Amino acid sequence: MKFAALAAPGVLTAALLAGCGGDETSAGAADSSTGAVIDPGDGGNYAPVLDPADFVGRIDNVYLPFRPGNRWVYESEDGTERIEVEVLSETRVVMGITATVVRDTVYEDGDLVEDTWDWYAQDKDGNVWYLGEDTAEYEDGKIIDHNGAWEAGVDGALPGIAMWAQPVVNKSYRQEYSKGEAEDLARIEKIDGKETVQGTAYEKVVVIREWTPLDPEFVEEKYYAPGVGVILEVKVKGGDERVKLVSFTPAN
Repeated sequence: MKFAALAAPGVLTAALLAGCGGDETSAGAADSSTGAVIDPGDGGNYAPVLDPADFVGRIDNVYLPFRPGNRWVYESEDGTERIEVEVLSETRVVMGITATVVRDTVYEDGDLVEDTWDWYAQDKDGNVWYLGEDTAEYEDGKIIDHNGAWEAGVDGALPGIAMWAQPVVNKSYRQEYSKGEAEDLARIEKIDGKETVQGTAYEKVVVIREWTPLDPEFVEEKYYAPGVGVILEVKVKGGDERVKLVSFTPAN
């Protein structure tokens, strides 16, 4: 799952990962002046082809269990920031695919600062795709902008992978692509980690490093535990913020 807080989402068939050189919707390579932290390996030619028939109506990936009604609460270490994430029962059709809607709401010192509806869908192989988001930033209770909002298939935006069915160490990939708005890249750092958060010990933790050429000075890592999802998010470059899971409430 994606967090607005620190952000400033098996083997696929060849068709899903095919790149089309020269296609106007293909992702552009990061400017070399940014000193890319993560290289997705596509040479800037990224044009995934998704067939709605290849998707299922649930998200039960062990590292991203988006069952409607599941709810997570996260807090920063200093307690000033709180993030509430909930899988809604509503759906949204994106690129002909019925997507699950996940809402994450961010509060700072008790005040709402960001409200986001993310759209995810799982393919038959168990990979979870990130299809876009509708987001609003708030100040003094009023919406001030919608920066970062995008939808796959609209204005050249392309879907990315939120979680693989079978994570593989050192695998790099795109989580999203909307030029100038959403260009997150990821690399799997570990698949058998151990981490203790809020007194709970987790094993088989997957650690994913994230970086974007839009904010090249920042690097983050998310820790995913089986059956739970994100348990910890750490900024490893450009700051030292940590956001930890304080409660996970599965759907009834």
